[in-house]
Amino acid sequence: MKAIVWLASYPKSGNTWFRTFLTNFLLNGDKPADINHLEGGPIASARPPFDEAVGYDSGEMTFDEIDHLRPEVYLHQAHHAKETQYCKIHDAYTFLPDGRSLIPAAATACALYFIRNPLDVAVSFAYHGAHNRFGRMVNRMGNNENSFCGTDATETMQLRQKLLSWSNHAKSWIDAPGIRVLPIRYEDMKLHPQKTFGAAIRFAGLPDDSARIAKAIRFSDFKEVQIQEQKTGFGERSPGAKSFFRKGEAGAWRESLKPKHAAKIIRDHHEMMHRFGYLDDNNEPVF
Repeated sequence: MKAIVWLASYPKSGNTWFRTFLTNFLLNGDKPADINHLEGGPIASARPPFDEAVGYDSGEMTFDEIDHLRPEVYLHQAHHAKETQYCKIHDAYTFLPDGRSLIPAAATACALYFIRNPLDVAVSFAYHGAHNRFGRMVNRMGNNENSFCGTDATETMQLRQKLLSWSNHAKSWIDAPGIRVLPIRYEDMKLHPQKTFGAAIRFAGLPDDSARIAKAIRFSDFKEVQIQEQKTGFGERSPGAKSFFRKGEAGAWRESLKPKHAAKIIRDHHEMMHRFGYLDDNNEPVF
């Protein structure tokens, strides 16, 4: 059995950027990889692979019935894999009523957890799918009942994903029992790319080749993926968003968030923000 390397994150935290890098690293080609054919997909919550594995239409099942089967689907996926699987996931690391984890340790090689300043996450996430409603997104990030695709009104192409609050999402993965987890800050990916991407490669058990890492970083440059999206589009872009790869900057929240929204994020998430260096000793944002 080949286990799964989970590429886990709260949305808009660098997961897709890393997948672009990983695809370029694995292919090791002479030109940038196609952003519409990235490693780590389909996402762990994709409905079609689940339906195929269980042999039943998930649209006829309740959310809880689906969650009950999801660990078995990932065990099945790992058992039948001929090589290491890299799987994007936005679900928090949660537990089912019977005590099993949604993400079984037996199917897991390790997890890379991408974390980003929640002030910037709120802006990027709002542009991605909330029609620039920053207040709504700030409230959503502080809500422990927050989920993706968590309504019975329509059947989407993804299963329900419990996100929890931004802080509890991060805590659920970083402190997950029984699996190896490497936290990776988005800001370090920008400021120290060779060191940060190299650490991720080593943690995942891939070849520690500095020249190959540098080339994959170059081929994954933000301007490169923006050009590709402009030319061919990007399949993971939300229908309501103008683009997926918008700015990719650290500290862009200062231009977009109202002081009251920034203050609420800091109130809601100061403990985790301190833990990852997003606040200084005076509770002032670092980035």
